[in-house]
Amino acid sequence: MAQVLEFKLPDLGEGLTEAEIVRWLVNVGDVVAIDQPVVEVETAKAMVEVPCPYGGVVTARFGEEGTELPVGAPLLTVAVGSGTAPEPEGDGGGSGNVLVGYGTSEAPARRRRVRAAAVGGPPAKQPAPAAPAPAPVAAPAVTAAPGTGPVPVISPLVRRLARDNDLDLRQLAGSGPDGLILRADVEGALRARTAPAPAAQEPAVRVSPGSPVRDGIRIPLKGVRGAVADKLSRSRREIPDATCWVDADATELMRARAAMNAAGAPKISLIALLARICAAALARHPELNSYVDTEAREVVRLDQVHLGFAAQTERGLVVPVVRDAQARDAESLTAEFARLTEAARTGTLTPAELTGGTFTLNNYGVFGVDGSTPIINHPEAAMLGVGRIVPKPWVHEGELAVRQVVQLSLTFDHRVCDGGTAGGFLRYVADCVEQPAVLLRTL
Repeated sequence: MAQVLEFKLPDLGEGLTEAEIVRWLVNVGDVVAIDQPVVEVETAKAMVEVPCPYGGVVTARFGEEGTELPVGAPLLTVAVGSGTAPEPEGDGGGSGNVLVGYGTSEAPARRRRVRAAAVGGPPAKQPAPAAPAPAPVAAPAVTAAPGTGPVPVISPLVRRLARDNDLDLRQLAGSGPDGLILRADVEGALRARTAPAPAAQEPAVRVSPGSPVRDGIRIPLKGVRGAVADKLSRSRREIPDATCWVDADATELMRARAAMNAAGAPKISLIALLARICAAALARHPELNSYVDTEAREVVRLDQVHLGFAAQTERGLVVPVVRDAQARDAESLTAEFARLTEAARTGTLTPAELTGGTFTLNNYGVFGVDGSTPIINHPEAAMLGVGRIVPKPWVHEGELAVRQVVQLSLTFDHRVCDGGTAGGFLRYVADCVEQPAVLLRTL
């Protein structure tokens, strides 16, 4: 006799409440092993391969690629036992591979027994999922009757989106499992509310002289792009930011780095040296390594420097975090920046590697620009921006010379400090860039 176990989308951590199915890694009818990745999902933080805690035959999949599911919604069902797959050791049948908020050491409370054609025997009395078939099986869209009963929403993001746009969730019919209202349902309702009706017998994008374009390419704000949009909007709403900047002669810093890399030791990256300078500056100006607790009306200063750095990827802007940057030397920082950058490029950063930053280093010079006034990475209090380092005329030791010049900028939360503190921080950074010898002896 086989049991059909339902595997639900687990809590992937960091407060994430939903994920989008990017790619199924198994089909209905496939035999899966315990802890085998079965689906690749995209959260607001990262791409994640989700392993299944059960071994057996996949009997159903819920959701097509591109579907957004809330945490706790069914992902697939697996028939286990009676020779369908190797039995796990112990009493549970789970793998013990625990994701945040999801333990597999015990079988789930809701179990349904089935004897599907692939397993043998007549069907059980309880409702059973679809029998194995060569084609993928998607969960049926169950439409709840709008306006009656409790509102079928479990995602606080969906509730907030509706609340911010004065949308009555009771008037929506959810497209998720059991009529659950998803973010896509709310976004669709908002588009329908604001989009003008096209004229009959008229092409969708035909523009007469002087008339506005009524339609165009619509790109959903979801996944990484949606998370970036939400976070930057919140930063602009909540943080009264200000920016100061200064030009600095980086010639000596570049020479020092070249000398360090010529010594035969592991190569040191420029961003690692800048990170070391940031950590030293934050030790002198701890006001900028903090955040504002708006409910308590308190500024919370932090002991550890978890340094975020902006990385542009094909999936959008992400900010990986180097933990305990204040305790790392230049070699360790170089290795960690390289590891996180590669993970960002391949889309394998974990949610933990994308959260918890206390200060951000933004090297926008890689885009060939000199300056910027970036938006602070909420809830942090400041961001150091570094422009391109280029040869420019500069007065050096009383004479005009061509030097390697960089523009540094500091965007800071004016609630945590005043301009004197921000200026002192930026001036210290510039001094280290111009005369790095004292600092480099500690690396």
